[in-house]
Amino acid sequence: MSDPALASTAATLTGDPSRAASFVELTKPRITKMVTVTAAVGFGTGALARSWSWGELIVSGSVCLIGTALSSAGASTLNQWMERDRDAAMPRTVGRPLPTGRVTPSEALSLGVSLCVLGVVVLWAGVGLVPAMVSLTTILWYLLLYTTSKPLTPLSTLIGAVPGALPPLIGWTAARSDLGTAALMDPGGWSLFLLMFVWQIPHFLAIAWMYRDDYAAGGYRVLPSVDPDGSRTAATILAWAALLIPITLAPVVLMGWSGAGGGPGPAYAVVAIVTGGVFFWLAARLARTRTREHARAAFLGSIIHLPLILVVLVADCIAGTVW
Repeated sequence: MSDPALASTAATLTGDPSRAASFVELTKPRITKMVTVTAAVGFGTGALARSWSWGELIVSGSVCLIGTALSSAGASTLNQWMERDRDAAMPRTVGRPLPTGRVTPSEALSLGVSLCVLGVVVLWAGVGLVPAMVSLTTILWYLLLYTTSKPLTPLSTLIGAVPGALPPLIGWTAARSDLGTAALMDPGGWSLFLLMFVWQIPHFLAIAWMYRDDYAAGGYRVLPSVDPDGSRTAATILAWAALLIPITLAPVVLMGWSGAGGGPGPAYAVVAIVTGGVFFWLAARLARTRTREHARAAFLGSIIHLPLILVVLVADCIAGTVW
């Protein structure tokens, strides 16, 4: 039997542009884009350790990115389904499709489950069981551990950083499918996991600082919402920004050990240190002033820092392999 909600969703996507946009909004396109990009970094750097035909490389890379994007879109949709009542209480999220009634809960549930299943199946069929299982772990961790912990403990930020850091491993294990389950032991992939894990903490806390009243209204116990003067939040952001500098250098060592094209070299290291230093300075300024303006500056610094070092990392790895 067909699912009426899913059939309604399919009809909407093909016949009503405004409703279709609401379904796209459920998938959190910006987050899905970032997840897909970080999976691409994992695939691109991991692929340098293998010999490929152009056809194999293009097909495997495309399947990896499509499967990852579908999985991320599905998880984001289910996250909004689970948090729809809390979203309705927060000014920042009250305009989302579920609180406004533009999409029904049953439609969101059907769409989310379908996208998650399709994403995992695409990965399994196209690039192997290991990346599919990493994707499934990411989905389940995000929904069952992170989403449920947000109203309970400020440690949810650390819990949530795990699924946020796993997409590069989807890409890495897809590229190293020749190793089977041994791809999960490859230190190069874990260097990317560490980079993403540590980066997320100051990045998210800067956002949470700016919107701490919203999070409190939604019943979320993120650190800024239970830290009235901001001192603990500021110290935490500063500490993780400091830790991020050496962690961004981990790929230089660990990718070299894994043999992934020798890993990035001095050019990447210089960019990582300089941009990491700028981000640390922004975090230190925020720690001194504890103002929303400087929290926003730290947030913007984080979203410039990450793409820049990832682009340079991939470029440096490629350059090291070619030359």
